[in-house]
Amino acid sequence: MTDNITSVGGGSRPDAGVSALKGRTGAGAPAETRGRTTIADGVVAKIAGMAAREVPGIHSLGAGMVRAFGAMRERVPGAGGGGAVTRGVKVEVGERQAAVDLDVVVEYGVSIVDVAGGVRTNVISAVERMTGLEVVEVNIAVDDVHLPDDEEEQTGPDEGRVR
Repeated sequence: MTDNITSVGGGSRPDAGVSALKGRTGAGAPAETRGRTTIADGVVAKIAGMAAREVPGIHSLGAGMVRAFGAMRERVPGAGGGGAVTRGVKVEVGERQAAVDLDVVVEYGVSIVDVAGGVRTNVISAVERMTGLEVVEVNIAVDDVHLPDDEEEQTGPDEGRVR
């Protein structure tokens, strides 16, 4: 049986006498090299969606119709409201890299440029930290501005009250 440890030595080289592991498998191989890890697109989408929502100035994610259908779906029992986290988020995940597209609604009065920068920073940081993938781009489409009076128009006077 061959040991697969190759001695790199001799002469006056700075790495003289250093052993290098080559092609080592099984019990002697480092744990992080034993097997493969795959990360589903949905996992990256959830991480990106949560990270984007944490940024001050973001009202919600998703374009107008997507938000409307999502809100209706959440009210239907058993329809699964779990898609709310990934609403407005599209990702492409490769073996080592990921790209994220976000549709956002910002609060009125905030600097869209600053909010977009904060979203990019937060999404890249969260995805790279949690998955180890390199985020090559985060594209942000600002679909709407949430106005303070929008809440009053969307909720009627009796909504939210016990009947």
